[in-house]
Amino acid sequence: MKFVQTNKAPSAIGPYSQAVVANGMVYTSGQIALTPEGEMLDGDVVIQTKQVLKNLTAVLEEAGSSLGDVIKTTIFLADMGDFAAVNEIYAEAFGTHKPARSTVAVKTLPRNALVEIDAIAIVK
Repeated sequence: MKFVQTNKAPSAIGPYSQAVVANGMVYTSGQIALTPEGEMLDGDVVIQTKQVLKNLTAVLEEAGSSLGDVIKTTIFLADMGDFAAVNEIYAEAFGTHKPARSTVAVKTLPRNALVEIDAIAIVK
């Protein structure tokens, strides 16, 4: 088992790792719209989703993986009304790659984020 840490994504804000690699797979922790320096991006869900996907990409790359190796994601939304906007940014990031996905609405997210995404991917 390998614990993943990169300074290209925000540090964990609790007692957990950015990701864990085990048995050829990487399991990421949920990413929110924190910059690598730990600043929360205010603004709309589009701005936040773009930062979340940048963070997720950085963590996956540090683990030896990529968005193209993702087999499953979970998206957590503070407002299901943001589904279409998040879906558009998500589709741009993943292109023709279409991993399995769950999207759920939640009451609140850490730091009052509007969106959080985690992933499971194959390590190359």
